[in-house]
Amino acid sequence: MPRSVNHVASKARRKKVLKLAKGYFGRRKNVWTVAKNAVEKGLQYAYRDRRNKKRSFRRLWIARINAGARLHGMNYSTLIHKLNQAGVEINRKVLADLAMNNPETFKAIVDSVK
Repeated sequence: MPRSVNHVASKARRKKVLKLAKGYFGRRKNVWTVAKNAVEKGLQYAYRDRRNKKRSFRRLWIARINAGARLHGMNYSTLIHKLNQAGVEINRKVLADLAMNNPETFKAIVDSVK
């Protein structure tokens, strides 16, 4: 009995990986073994950096809030502590946006907890 090889599935699998490698440089985009490794590594980075993006945005928000708070004679940690004590439940993303785009509203929030 002849050997049965499912070329349809294996070709589809290779095609899927090469499609993900579209846009890569050199042999990474069209040579199966190189593309497979590059795509696997790329997917690992994508998984890791979806989590790292959350960290870096939080750092950015904190820097913006700190800059806004210092304009009104207070630092970041004091502002957050006083907001928690006052029971103001506003997250860092919104606070950072207010500090950048609505300084008068941010000033009102800072003054309310001073």
